[in-house]
Amino acid sequence: MDERDLNIHETATVHPKARLDTGVHVGPFCYIGERVAVHKGTRLEAHVFITGQTEVGQDCVFSPFSSIGTAPQDVSYGEEETITVIGNRNIFREFVTVNRGTINGGGKTLIGDDNYFMAYAHVAHDCLVGNETIFTNGATLGGHVTIGNHVYISAFSGIHQFCRVGRFAFIGGYSVITQDVLPYCRVAGSRPALIYGLNAVGLRRKGFSRERISDLKKMFKIILYSDLNTSQAIEKIEETIAPSEDREGLIDFIKTSKRGILKKTGEAWEANSG
Repeated sequence: MDERDLNIHETATVHPKARLDTGVHVGPFCYIGERVAVHKGTRLEAHVFITGQTEVGQDCVFSPFSSIGTAPQDVSYGEEETITVIGNRNIFREFVTVNRGTINGGGKTLIGDDNYFMAYAHVAHDCLVGNETIFTNGATLGGHVTIGNHVYISAFSGIHQFCRVGRFAFIGGYSVITQDVLPYCRVAGSRPALIYGLNAVGLRRKGFSRERISDLKKMFKIILYSDLNTSQAIEKIEETIAPSEDREGLIDFIKTSKRGILKKTGEAWEANSG
């Protein structure tokens, strides 16, 4: 590749073996390590640090002092070969940190497409982040966390290691999540975190119909307010709600939970469930 296709500031440090596609911009005092690949149109503004075996997709933006692909904060880590993979059109604001995977966790930290990480957000080792998520300031993932598509995590909320957050979920500010968060719901709090209805506003903004939201509301009432245990609630949903992507996704999420699902509800459920 012709170096004229790149824009690398004279103060940046780019290892000769790093792979940079056309249209990549590397600003002042950035560092790109030996095993890093950065694809077309991605922009490192200034003082960005990317290391490890890290692949960055197209048209991403890294703000100053973001740190990507660094060693996991895991005392058992022994410099094994693990990776970080980042998709396309992601935005990483100031001081965002992303750690690479561990051997015991599958060896990979994976971030999808079109995500927005605001200042000081943290993605720990072996996390799997979907598409079109928003992490506001200081949102933090422990290791091995899975975040579904279209999830919104508000400021300074923490997700405990090995937890999952289902797609279209909304987590309020300063929340502490220690169990799996069901798809489509609104959660907030820390002692404990509580469900405050469906994420109805977010669902409508994503084009969910009134009928679709109504079916989700019925399913959540069966899971959270009936006298049925979880297995019985699933059977009731299968008997009373027509098959759909939402129904099957919700049932599968519950069946595959290892930490258990968050089920405690706040007083505002009825007022905020759509």
